[in-house]
Amino acid sequence: MKLETKYDNTTIAFEVRYRNRKTIVIRIEPLEKILVDSPVGLSENYIKEKVKSKGKWIIKKLLAFKETGYLPSGKEFKDGENFLYLGKNYLFNVILDTSIVRPEIRLSEDKISVISPSKDYATLRTAMEKWYKKEAEKNVLKRIEYYKSQLRVNPGEIKIKEQKRRWGSCTSKGSIYFNWRIIMAPIAVFDYILVHEMSHLIHANHSPRFWKLVESIIPNYKDRKKWLKDYGVRLEL
Repeated sequence: MKLETKYDNTTIAFEVRYRNRKTIVIRIEPLEKILVDSPVGLSENYIKEKVKSKGKWIIKKLLAFKETGYLPSGKEFKDGENFLYLGKNYLFNVILDTSIVRPEIRLSEDKISVISPSKDYATLRTAMEKWYKKEAEKNVLKRIEYYKSQLRVNPGEIKIKEQKRRWGSCTSKGSIYFNWRIIMAPIAVFDYILVHEMSHLIHANHSPRFWKLVESIIPNYKDRKKWLKDYGVRLEL
């Protein structure tokens, strides 16, 4: 359902999705898309007022997207584009080699090179996504091993997944799942996500004790959390 409201002289158009939840959540996505997840049964007027009350934040967020020049799914997978890996921009380079069956990816000091039998968009995109997932798994396992002794926890299954709305999640059985896109984030933010989810093995909620534990491992976690909130939208193919 599409609705709109006014904040000062700005019209805010948004999409409402009713969900089995207790509170309203407002999300801003690139290309000025505003999504509102609302508990079932709330009136349109109530939802409009709620969105209006967040008008200043919504406008600020939309402006931030414009300033970063971010366009989702804007990659054409062509020479000269930039791709993020652990917070650093790498130049994308395609090398055509029809003698091979599947693409190979090599990371150098300033370049991500794809040796591929085809320069087809789908082929290159699939190759990059698979590579990112493998790199995410390798780095997640390495950094979890580092933090295990500090947190004194031993996670169960650790898995890299396709997660559109979460950077990570922890199950009641002690399994931890991570969004493969975190491999694009700076290592400081990458580590924050890992420590956040590992801390849920001790505290299953976001209580003061949970955040105290996170802070004991990452004293400046708030800065890293803020980076994720402000720039996490850029971690996308």
